[in-house]
Amino acid sequence: MDKYVSIDIGGTAIKYGLLDRNANILERYETATEAHKGGAAILEKTLAIVRGFREKDRLAGVCISTAGMVDVEKGEIFYAAPLIPEYAGTNFKAAIEKEFCIPCEVENDVNCAGLAESVSGAAKGTGSSLTLTIGTGIGGCIVIDGKVYHGFSNSACEVGYMHMAGSDFQTLGAASILTRKVSVLKGEDAQAWDGYAVFKAAREGDTVCCQAIDEMADILGMGIANICYVLNPEVVVLGGGIMAQEDFLKERMEAALKKYLVSGIAEKTSLKFARHRNDAGMLGAFYHFRGRHMD
Repeated sequence: MDKYVSIDIGGTAIKYGLLDRNANILERYETATEAHKGGAAILEKTLAIVRGFREKDRLAGVCISTAGMVDVEKGEIFYAAPLIPEYAGTNFKAAIEKEFCIPCEVENDVNCAGLAESVSGAAKGTGSSLTLTIGTGIGGCIVIDGKVYHGFSNSACEVGYMHMAGSDFQTLGAASILTRKVSVLKGEDAQAWDGYAVFKAAREGDTVCCQAIDEMADILGMGIANICYVLNPEVVVLGGGIMAQEDFLKERMEAALKKYLVSGIAEKTSLKFARHRNDAGMLGAFYHFRGRHMD
């Protein structure tokens, strides 16, 4: 049975596992990224993960989802935020294929999440979908007829940088801004609040936390509406850790999106919440690999 290593490289953790050709996750693990050590150290960690699996199984390929902007043809990072020093120029594909003589494919992590939701998640069966991951920043992915739209230079849907209200989308609407806003409004230390605490307090009627969540939903609604005016997706999928609060956010997000979209578009745009959660990166990386080698 063919087996594939799938590795999801984030700023904090590297999630990785072994999958079969039907996208069943057979084994699942996690380790710290130690992003501060830079691109070379992350590449070596990745090679060590593959070596570990290679000792036990015959591998048919390596699938990688990673933070940063990715040249999918070269399998190389060409731009990354300062969170991972010297990450640009890291070429996973070349290093893995040279050492192991098996194919490797690399894709941006948000694109992997969007592809996972399109193939087997909340957007399954749709012709076009927009997936947003809302966390420390905001990332976007558009999938059309089962394929990620990369744009001319592999940087399509970098929506976090979209200019809004004198700032940009992720500076105004990211989950990290929510906790900071609550801390400021309450005059407390920034470390006193995390997303879980904000939603717990809001459920208990805390007016400051409710106000901050409503403001976040409004900003997200405005940003999503702007993207929808350009892309006109069939479904918008909301992902990222904070979107696990679906029961609390769903009505708020639907109302915010409806507020900023004209009725003719709002009525035909479905809003859903991501289904794959922590497995999105690994699954999306495998689907990307499969599309280049198996479909």
